[in-house]
Amino acid sequence: MRSILIAAAVGLIVSILLTPLAIRAFRRQGLGQEIRDDGPESHLSKKGTPTMGGTVIVGATVIGYLAAHLAFVGESGWGFTATGLLLLFLMVGMGTVGFLDDYLKIRHRRSLGLNKTAKLVGQLVVGVAFAVLALQFPSNGITPASTVVSYVRDIAPLALGPVAFVILAYLFIAGFSNAVNLTDGLDGLAAGSSAMVLASYIFISFWQFTHDCANELIDGCYTVRDPLDVTLVAAAGMGACLGFLWWNTSPARIFMGDTGSLALGGLIAGMAIVTRTELLLVVTGGLFVAVTLSVVIQVAFFRATRRRVFRMAPLHHHFELAGWTENTVIVRFWLVTGMAVAFGLGLFYADWLGFVGL
Repeated sequence: MRSILIAAAVGLIVSILLTPLAIRAFRRQGLGQEIRDDGPESHLSKKGTPTMGGTVIVGATVIGYLAAHLAFVGESGWGFTATGLLLLFLMVGMGTVGFLDDYLKIRHRRSLGLNKTAKLVGQLVVGVAFAVLALQFPSNGITPASTVVSYVRDIAPLALGPVAFVILAYLFIAGFSNAVNLTDGLDGLAAGSSAMVLASYIFISFWQFTHDCANELIDGCYTVRDPLDVTLVAAAGMGACLGFLWWNTSPARIFMGDTGSLALGGLIAGMAIVTRTELLLVVTGGLFVAVTLSVVIQVAFFRATRRRVFRMAPLHHHFELAGWTENTVIVRFWLVTGMAVAFGLGLFYADWLGFVGL
């Protein structure tokens, strides 16, 4: 438990202290956000706000994870694991794709960075590499990922071959990284929502650690690899998001940019894969799903009828144009995320109660 607190605390402290340094450095370099011309008029005043703050989130997460391990170096049975390092690889890799996107936006002074093909290729390389590596490094016969589709645990009838798993994992990772990216349109919305989803994975992975089949074969135990290390990554990521949120709340002094949103989306998807809770993430990450669906519905309906379902997509901009203030949209969407996370954790716990007969 102490290691989890250290990971979260260090992630928080590093993020909250480094973010203002990043704000000053990015401002000196002229690394300011470009704003969509067709967006809400109230957002035009945000033009020039420093972006690429996701570099701080990624760095603070890595430092928090490392600090938790260094604090207990030398203790027996304690060390870095394949699962923890793979999650950090996924986060850093997706963050690098986002960094390139942010850099091109700033360099060309427009709100669009990498073209769709380049962005998808970057996500493809990182996502496929993670998926392939996650099927390696067995420990007691258990690899970081499973080729079986999961909900709260693996669903045996939905077993996939390695190739099908890699394809599905890539689509899952790319989908959620883009979903968090779409959600990152209001001050603090993506950071606050991501912190809550990561908090749910602290609970899930720690519960799996205390009910690990590798330690004791009991009813409802979980067949996962390195659940405690997953908890450390989740705790460090949550702390990093909260520290960044201190400076990112309205009016934001810095934006995470695609660097942060792609990194967080990739990390959250990776968490779901290694904890065998892929379909459960559709519930706990319900806000990200809803925002993405709003874009899909808007585009599909407009192409079919030349009419729009929403005033503007993604969904949060629809409510802004409907008259809600930005802060109202943010707080209410945070509440939606909180309810989705609570409901998802309820489903997770209910599954365990079903095994123990309570």
